[in-house]
Amino acid sequence: MAIEWKIKPFEALSVNELYDLLKLRSEIFVVEQNCVYLDLDGKDKVALHLFAEFEGKVVAHARLFKPGISFDNASIGRVVVDANYRDRKWGHDLMREAIAGIAQHYGESKITIGAQLYLKKFYESHGFVQSSEMYLEDDIPHIEMKKE
Repeated sequence: MAIEWKIKPFEALSVNELYDLLKLRSEIFVVEQNCVYLDLDGKDKVALHLFAEFEGKVVAHARLFKPGISFDNASIGRVVVDANYRDRKWGHDLMREAIAGIAQHYGESKITIGAQLYLKKFYESHGFVQSSEMYLEDDIPHIEMKKE
């Protein structure tokens, strides 16, 4: 069975899709990373939701934003892959799909992200360059990165 990529605005998500996206984000960003924070930041409603399903399960997700929501440029956030599937390198597929989704839906090629510092090389492999000093977000080291 192949991985299936979908991209939808908030209003088009089914209740089950929304539940599965939020569950995946909680599993990784709250439980795995041992970080207590409010994931529901109000931005889900204005994001395009890119996600992948495999064997009926949501295994990857990212939020895509037009310019002016998170940064002056378009942006990608809440990039996550289910821990059980990381060996398949679907994070790279997720970033390629996200960059293409920004271009297709927003007509933008300049993208800014707030990246966890330990993923710097991963994002560099997709053309992002560090554009800030390290800062703490929810006690996790982050850097701003830009793709021109």
